[in-house]
Amino acid sequence: MSGVPALSFEDVRLAYEGSDMRFDLDVIEGEWLAVIGPSGAGKSTLLDLAAGFATPDSGRVVIGGRDMTRVAPAERPLSIVFQENNLFPHLDVFRNVALGIAPNLRVSKGDRRRVMEALEAVGLAGFATRRPATMSGGERQRVALARAFLRDRPLLLLDEPFAALGPALRKGMLGMLKTLRAERAQRPMSVVMVTHHPDDAAEHADRVAFLDHGVVLAVGPTRAILSGQTDPRVARYLGTKVSDP
Repeated sequence: MSGVPALSFEDVRLAYEGSDMRFDLDVIEGEWLAVIGPSGAGKSTLLDLAAGFATPDSGRVVIGGRDMTRVAPAERPLSIVFQENNLFPHLDVFRNVALGIAPNLRVSKGDRRRVMEALEAVGLAGFATRRPATMSGGERQRVALARAFLRDRPLLLLDEPFAALGPALRKGMLGMLKTLRAERAQRPMSVVMVTHHPDDAAEHADRVAFLDHGVVLAVGPTRAILSGQTDPRVARYLGTKVSDP
């Protein structure tokens, strides 16, 4: 690891829907960071700032040591998977995935091979000619994951992409993500995952950040944060009891 954070929010401030959001947070290169907190805490806004869909009123968003605060979303070295999977219904699976590396859909023979390999990696070999409307929610999210990994960016943002799936399927999708990420062992992809499911964080995250009212109130190792013993505000959110000192 280089020692340079994969993503940094440096005194980032944003007035949004009546809230004064203030973010200071470093995402370590190669780590899996889970972001938790109540609805309206600013979790998706944090990802929007990282991806460039929102611009801070002040402060800097730094990715891999480069100031990206005013850089357009398409030029940032990251991929993002949304809850709605963001697939184009008029395109088949092959073309939806190919958009990750060829926005004009002009794919070379090598590109075609990479797309097919990405589909095979997520268990969708044979689905290349299918349309999203003919697929289940879990299958559509696999397509979105295939596209994200095909882009091969060092930073992956997950905005609750598996929230609508049942527990078993959600667990399977996260396990698949873990496997795909492990295949990049020489330079593990950094992951920032917004989730309402603490169990998902416990299973996969290296660290957890807790947000409320647009502020990062606590961040630390997953077990320590999810124990609820480090901060009473986290304990209240989790519904756990803080032990007396």
